[in-house]
Amino acid sequence: MKPAEDRPRKVIPITPVAAESQQPETVSLYEAQKKIYPRSISGVFARWRWAMVFLTQLVFYGLPWLEWGQRQMVLFDLGARRFYIFGLVLYPQDFIYLTGLLIISALSLFLFTAVAGRLWCGFACPQTVYTEIFMWIEHKIEGDRSARMRLDNGTWTFEKIWKKSLKQVIWVAVAFWTGFTFVGYFVPIRELGGELLVLHGSWQIFWVFFYGFATYGNAGYLREQVCKYMCPYARFQSAMFDKDTLIVTYDPERGEPRGPRTKSVDYKAKGLGDCIDCTLCVQVCPTGIDIRNGLQYECIGCGLCVDACDTVMDKMKYPRGLIRFSTQNGVKNHWTQSQMLKRVLRPRVLFYTSVLIVLCIGMLASLVVRTPLKVDVVRDRAALSRIVAGGKLENIYRLQIMNATEGAQRYVISARGLPGLEVASESEVDIGPADSRWVAVRLQIPYGSAPPGSHTVYFDIQAQGNKGQVAEKSVFLVPR
Repeated sequence: MKPAEDRPRKVIPITPVAAESQQPETVSLYEAQKKIYPRSISGVFARWRWAMVFLTQLVFYGLPWLEWGQRQMVLFDLGARRFYIFGLVLYPQDFIYLTGLLIISALSLFLFTAVAGRLWCGFACPQTVYTEIFMWIEHKIEGDRSARMRLDNGTWTFEKIWKKSLKQVIWVAVAFWTGFTFVGYFVPIRELGGELLVLHGSWQIFWVFFYGFATYGNAGYLREQVCKYMCPYARFQSAMFDKDTLIVTYDPERGEPRGPRTKSVDYKAKGLGDCIDCTLCVQVCPTGIDIRNGLQYECIGCGLCVDACDTVMDKMKYPRGLIRFSTQNGVKNHWTQSQMLKRVLRPRVLFYTSVLIVLCIGMLASLVVRTPLKVDVVRDRAALSRIVAGGKLENIYRLQIMNATEGAQRYVISARGLPGLEVASESEVDIGPADSRWVAVRLQIPYGSAPPGSHTVYFDIQAQGNKGQVAEKSVFLVPR
């Protein structure tokens, strides 16, 4: 056999490639995002959305300015570590109530979603509300859907410059005021306003601009992207849905096959359904989906497509309800409204409701019987135990007494747990309304009255006038 280098080699002709095919091809890993231009629509659900906008913003913007006595009505004062909610004063030790509130909120969301779908997203979610406000400003300045599209696609003219500039100025003003109001729930809002005017308080100014920028970006630019890609609720909502959950539905049996026509045409003779394929339901959708494709996680349940479709059905003299709030079982089985309502009280809903009622009753009962007094006991580590004049053994403690009422209180301090145990320091202390104070307390027992070791003792703090009593456990050390 000849060596490989001595064998004749076969020549394969190479065909030249056209210059155009030699250009590198760019493959995008992400779909290009097209800007959505929602169309304005009037109807029942559009009016409900605006009613919720007014209601939520009236509460949000107005609540920090209301006063309760001599203080802000609702204030989560992080600096002073006190939370004021109407007449209720809470301390960090009351964190259990915040935990209970979060659990109740989560269960309420589960219950509401199981019954009525994503109505929270469509009508009351802050992202939806502020997006609606920013879009309304855009609509008033730049015009309707077609005018906004022409303006964005056109060249930069004087009209485009002043409209875009005015829109940005108003957006920034609304976003800044929103950030200022939000921070006003954690810093007294009147003090915050004064600090901003003199540019004092760097952290407060930082958070005002931080939340203002978040509002500006989310409501002005991200909009539906937050609902579709950033909000976790859209992703796990399917775990709370079932076929009896109220959602926005399209009736394909009635609407298909779709097709354009005039009012004078006998569309049934042509085999057409009620849908005239006007795409108005897509144009009004804030997330840009086509509800005719079935249930989609992007749907926020706002009902604007229902208003749009009902408007078209009225013009065509067709019955309403081609797109409507219904359930999957309701559409499939042609159920009436009363038949769908009978499926509301199903096991999942009953379970959520029962747990929610128990939690609400428990939390309310706990608030009613709550003692408006908090006490923390800390041993003085510098002097664990010592013998003092008179042949007595003494331990020193520091008590933090927190007055959780709106009035000044006088508290009496006593101790129990060992024979001859007495308070050798001041036993009465005055604390102002919603204030706290550290008090040094000395406990003494006769020397030799207790064996060496650690002994449990209790501090009893009693408010004069029988307005609450707290017992706190500690230890008394007897040296060997």
